[in-house]
Amino acid sequence: MTPNELKDVAAALGLKPFVGKQMADWIYKKHVTSINQMQNISKDARAKISAHYTIGCSKPVDEQRSVDGTIKYLYATTKGDFIETVYIPDKERATLCVSSQVGCKMGCAFCMTGRQGYAASLSATDIINQIYSLPERDTLTNVVFMGQGEPFDNLDNVLQTTQILTSDWGWAWSPKRITVSSVGLSKGLVRFVEESSCHLAISLHHPIPAERAKIMPAEKAFSIADIVAILKQYEVFRKSGATHANSDISHQRRLSFEYIVFDGINDGIKHADALINLLQGLDCRVNLIRFHDIPDTPLHGVSDKKMISFRDYLTSHGLFTTIRASRGQDIFAACGLLSTAKQEAMKQTNNAKYNTQKND
Repeated sequence: MTPNELKDVAAALGLKPFVGKQMADWIYKKHVTSINQMQNISKDARAKISAHYTIGCSKPVDEQRSVDGTIKYLYATTKGDFIETVYIPDKERATLCVSSQVGCKMGCAFCMTGRQGYAASLSATDIINQIYSLPERDTLTNVVFMGQGEPFDNLDNVLQTTQILTSDWGWAWSPKRITVSSVGLSKGLVRFVEESSCHLAISLHHPIPAERAKIMPAEKAFSIADIVAILKQYEVFRKSGATHANSDISHQRRLSFEYIVFDGINDGIKHADALINLLQGLDCRVNLIRFHDIPDTPLHGVSDKKMISFRDYLTSHGLFTTIRASRGQDIFAACGLLSTAKQEAMKQTNNAKYNTQKND
């Protein structure tokens, strides 16, 4: 809750409005895990609050650790579903990849989460808990909304979470520490650009609309050409004419495009040229991503040599391009595998209980 909402809680319980500010301070500055830890609030007031509310934090229920230090955590949501969060340490940096939904409606062919189908959108509680209850919380330098789900399909709760993270009354992070990724739902895109100052990443993965639609069904409703046209309307994302001598994009707000490279699907010169033409005029970067194999898919990644060649071609034609380091392959860090297994195990357990009860 925001401080104003916490003040409303205090008023509804017959407490002074300043108690709401005290609660916000205990939650967002001191990160307490129970209301009884709010020591400057009277015992009677704490009892009233505790009778109706909890902090809402819950620890991970499972984890997988990679040899490279990446950790995938499994969290239970307030409604009993399961979501994944991936912690990625890298020298002085530590990035957390958070989820925004249980499953996803977008149905991308290369995504395990998409195969789950859509189950629910996460509440702000479920989203912030992935950070709040993270064992390595105090080491975080960045948060990326690139986990399970489509953030713009749950934008109210995503924006509530980023508000908590960036507000002076909250965690007081710079918006530059947060990146939100989307396939590009147009209404959500406009709202996000105008209501947030966080970085934006667009899941592009193919620059040719008809071919993109084969691996990303969302293309049929939200054309990448339309998404790029929307972005070009905003001065913050338009090229000023200056060239970038290094990896630091001049604008404070970074625009990037995620591009998983698939063998024979989107890795040719025609795709590179189409990508260059599509993004012409935008001050952006392209992040090339190695494909993490998932079960039962005809899609395959490319060699390091091909990744480097594709990157160099784009860069030589004025499109700043990087290759994202691949992390956590030994624990299948690509989202969806751990939570899918947990969901299936829960279904089997529930079915077994049902059959037992039925037989009894």
